[in-house]
Amino acid sequence: MPKDAARPSLHNRTTVRISMLRGLFAALDRLSPTLGGAVSERLFFTPPPPRRSEGERMLRRARRFTVRAGRHRLAAWRWGSGPAIVMLHGWGGRAAQWTSFVAPLVRRGFAVVAFDAPGHGASSRAPSSAVDFARALEAVVEHVGGARAVVAHSLGSAAVALALRGRLRCRRVVFLGPAADPPSWVGSFADRLGLSPRIVERMRQRSERRLGVSWSELSIVRHASTLDTPLLVIHDRDDREVAWSDGSAIAEAWPGARLFSTTGLGHNRILRDPATVSEAVGFLADDHASRCPSCGALAASGWCAVCVERELFDPDLRRAAIAHQA
Repeated sequence: MPKDAARPSLHNRTTVRISMLRGLFAALDRLSPTLGGAVSERLFFTPPPPRRSEGERMLRRARRFTVRAGRHRLAAWRWGSGPAIVMLHGWGGRAAQWTSFVAPLVRRGFAVVAFDAPGHGASSRAPSSAVDFARALEAVVEHVGGARAVVAHSLGSAAVALALRGRLRCRRVVFLGPAADPPSWVGSFADRLGLSPRIVERMRQRSERRLGVSWSELSIVRHASTLDTPLLVIHDRDDREVAWSDGSAIAEAWPGARLFSTTGLGHNRILRDPATVSEAVGFLADDHASRCPSCGALAASGWCAVCVERELFDPDLRRAAIAHQA
């Protein structure tokens, strides 16, 4: 007999845990719904344990730095130089998921900045939410001196939309597999644990007081009409975690947004698909390319590399470069 044969399977352990929690919440509903709200809030806002990613090797090639966002210590990485494209993962994700975007964006003359959101990856462990994601994003953008664009996945998209209604300013946004209304996830969470309506209501009240934001503020569709940042939505029709209809609804409600649909990639493989990456990079770089004022060649930002090298040894070109930058 294999040594692990006598151990309960992960499925069985999860089933037992869910059964115990259902019993606990049934008792709390009778004895103390307020305590039930506190316990359910803690469970709902606690991120899953960090998962390993194939992209972790790419993190070692980046410059790592740390950003403080309130009580959170955020682990962040930067590749390349130039205008910053900031990447924000979703619930249970991490910065390493974005490494397929690094080389294409750096080649276009951008710097790529990715970070682990509060409670995720190498950042400090703590309860987290879309509100915490949004505040962390604002802190990272401020730390790097601004963002030309932001790319977000899943729950991260709701955080970006919230931040855009606050302090965040950027020229373009890309959402991949975006969640249109994250508070709606509470329904399946409550069904799974057998939470009564009054426990759910106490959970909502506690979280809104703690975060200082109402659940209704986290709906992208409800507030999309107030946003005018150019947006590309990329969503897979076979996404089993966040329905394609979420991305479609966001694109329809957001003025000028464009929807790019894929098939067969699901919720996470879309982040590594070459065609998807190419579509996103093309959109991000669309207003970035310009022509070198010296030779007329396309250049990601300002002068091309050949003319920059020549300019170092040519006083006339150097004066022209200074005049162009003025």
